[in-house]
Amino acid sequence: MTSARILVVDDQPNIVDMLATVLTFHGFAVDTAATAAQAVEKATERDPDLVLLDVMLPDGDGVDVCRRLRAGGSGAGVVFLTARDARDDLVQGLAYGGDDWITKPFDIEVLLARVRAVLRRTGGHSTPLLRYADVELDQETLDVRRGGEQVQLSPTELKLLRYFLQNPGRVLSRGQILAAVWEYETEAGSNVVDTYVGYLRRKLDRSGPPLIVTHRGFGYALRSSPS
Repeated sequence: MTSARILVVDDQPNIVDMLATVLTFHGFAVDTAATAAQAVEKATERDPDLVLLDVMLPDGDGVDVCRRLRAGGSGAGVVFLTARDARDDLVQGLAYGGDDWITKPFDIEVLLARVRAVLRRTGGHSTPLLRYADVELDQETLDVRRGGEQVQLSPTELKLLRYFLQNPGRVLSRGQILAAVWEYETEAGSNVVDTYVGYLRRKLDRSGPPLIVTHRGFGYALRSSPS
């Protein structure tokens, strides 16, 4: 089973970057678009399970994008993001095939809850189990096992492991890890990344060979053997 794919459509880069980081952290595959034209193109190419769709786009209206997706046979869930909260806007958006509507600014936990609810209704799915080599993380129970043996991790170590498991084999910079695990609290500095990678390594390596490879001067990668 693969994770649900979400297309984030918004012309504000800070919102796109924030949503992409948070959704990836929570186990979703994410594509992005900044215009109505890009949204239709990406939705056609990538067949997302859900679209987070800004209503006001530079080249059109998100409601019209939803109408075009439905006319093209897309069954993706659609959650509108908008600074407008007028009743008529909401009614029109839902009439053209939208599934939910969130007004900006929004609480990220509320948005995640609504995304999951729409995915349940529309048949999309997100896998609770992340796995690499003999390491498994159940995202629902937060149970971590290596080689069948349970590994006890702190909340921050869990976040760090989840980010590695979502990006197996990929070299991740300290900045990328800080943004994903500490949620842009970059004042924590790169030393905290090194410290927590050390904690995580020690706990994982008790049950098997090393899995986290250091790329000096850049960051780390989850790999079964260095390359």
